[in-house]
Amino acid sequence: MPRPPVSPARGTATRPSARAAQAPASDSEGTLRFSTVNLALLAAGLVSIIVGFVLLGQASTVAAPILLVLGFVVLVPLGIIL
Repeated sequence: MPRPPVSPARGTATRPSARAAQAPASDSEGTLRFSTVNLALLAAGLVSIIVGFVLLGQASTVAAPILLVLGFVVLVPLGIIL
């Protein structure tokens, strides 16, 4: 036995919302486009982090934290933001 159709709740619109009726967004909206500057900063951040962890494994108490902070706090965020 088929079920009867469910009616929408009281007070809700039965027509599509204004947002759904708009044209689809272009390809440039909502996507990340990385330039060579972004990729260079991200690569420098990755190298800084790797070297920092290697030096941390060798018990370097000065250079390792500096490289890790430089990579995690400065270079990687700049690579994402710019």
